[in-house]
Formats: sequence, C-alpha cells, structure tokens
Amino acid sequence: MRNELLLSPHSSVPMYAQIVEQVVAKVMSGAWQAGAPLPSIRELASDCQVSVITVKRAYLELERSGVIVTRHGKGSFVADALDATRGLATAEFDSQLQGLLDAAARLGMARNELLDRVGEAFDASPGASQSTTTSTDKGTTA
Repeated sequence: MRNELLLSPHSSVPMYAQIVEQVVAKVMSGAWQAGAPLPSIRELASDCQVSVITVKRAYLELERSGVIVTRHGKGSFVADALDATRGLATAEFDSQLQGLLDAAARLGMARNELLDRVGEAFDASPGASQSTTTSTDKGTTA
C-alpha cells in the first residue's frame, strides 16, 4: 500500500490529524481492507514530508481508536473491520457526547434536566424505541 495521503501544510488541521482523518476515511470507505499493511512510520513520514514524530502520533491515535493494530517487529495493519468500526463509532459517540455536555454547560443546564432531555430524546428515537419495544415485547411474551 503506497502512500495515498495528501497533506496540506496550509491547513489549520494539524498534520497528524490530517493523517488520522484520511486513514479513517480510507478504512471506512473500504479502500484499505482489514489486515492490509500500512506504510512504515519512516516511509510515510518521508512520503508526506513530515517528521517521524508526526506519523507516530497519528498511528498511536489510530491504534487507540481501534482503526489499526501494530504488531511488534511486523508493522501496522488495518484492524479487523468489526474492531475498527466499533472503535470509530465509540470515538464518534464520545465526541458527540462531549459536545452535548459542553452545550448543556453553556446553557447552565442542571444534570437532572440534561438527563431528562436525553431520556425524552431516546424514547422518541425510532431506533431506540424499537429496541426498547422489542425488549419489552420479549419480556411480555415470555
């Protein structure tokens, strides 16, 4: 897998974050399949004309998110699809949750009010109410 990343030194997004975003996009789109090897840290740094430290930081972030796995002495590889998808979904959820908490703090919303609003939204959500209904239905018929 040759370097297919296009980094912009003029972007306000840090270089390591550009690497993370582009690798995630390639994995999620299926362009980079589970188990595929990533370029070595040194190779990618050379190809992208960034420091080894920048690529290492990106790879560590990707590994924490479950997008890639690193095997000592073997290199870094795209994680199994289930692991990568779950890691990305969890990271996205955490980011959205933090945004919710930040917005609630700006509004001066009390914890109970926030929890009530989240509960109401959960109950009104088609996916959540369906899973709740399914659980309830199973409990009722058993």
